[in-house]
Amino acid sequence: MNDALSPQPTNPAATVPPAPPVSAAGGGARIIAITSGKGGVGKTFVSANLAAALTRRGQRVLVLDADLGLANLDVVLNLHPKITLHDVFTGKASLDDAIIQAPGGFSVLLAGSGMVEYSRLTPEVRNQFLNVIQAITPNYDVVLLDTGAGISDVVLFSISLASEVLIVATPEPTSLTDAYAAIKVLAMQQKRQHVRMIINQAARPGDGRAITSQLQQVLDRFVSTESGRAMRLIHMGDIPADPSVRDAVMRRQLLLLQMPGCPAALAIAQLANKIESTLLVPAA
Repeated sequence: MNDALSPQPTNPAATVPPAPPVSAAGGGARIIAITSGKGGVGKTFVSANLAAALTRRGQRVLVLDADLGLANLDVVLNLHPKITLHDVFTGKASLDDAIIQAPGGFSVLLAGSGMVEYSRLTPEVRNQFLNVIQAITPNYDVVLLDTGAGISDVVLFSISLASEVLIVATPEPTSLTDAYAAIKVLAMQQKRQHVRMIINQAARPGDGRAITSQLQQVLDRFVSTESGRAMRLIHMGDIPADPSVRDAVMRRQLLLLQMPGCPAALAIAQLANKIESTLLVPAA
């Protein structure tokens, strides 16, 4: 068995009581958490470009920067907001004033700087975050939560608000080990029955499916046995290693706008198609 996929001891973050997922069942947006076990795997890049791809398909999309401690969605999109989620939480501005349009035509709610005091899940932070989610869902078809990396209590609470979870990982051993740790926590603490995998920077076609299969075997052997429940991993797609990605990131531009025909952009477009066909109501 690949050492990267061997079970590692996880730091059980304080158990977060899951909030009831706010989903499209009530006529509001489908909430999808995009997360990762490790930072630096391209999670925010995926969130932003996936939002652009879904918008192109006619979906009304909002991306919420849920990484309250180390927010960088504004950097990826080259935005300089005057009003952020921090201002909403502190009562200095309304939610409507904080939501702005990003390149690509989708809406964003940026965390901004000065959110360190919100990096711990206090009852106040929990209630403020939940109120924001409940307020925005009626106005969109899909809300993407760009969470922080890892298994902190704030990250786990953000994920608990979503009906679906996409975990972004790269083929590196550290990324896969941390992805396994995150999946284990979601299975044990949030009782999730499935999560969806996106493998970024895949070297070869089929890498992501093989990695997902390996992770599934480890989960079946250890986590499912320990919890008494099956945790299913669903491979959603791969984003190939592509030099165009670095160029777009350095320019702070969306890949789908700068180089829509490059391999990584085409893969993200295919991913958006799969998400729409399996998780969303296709736009009219």
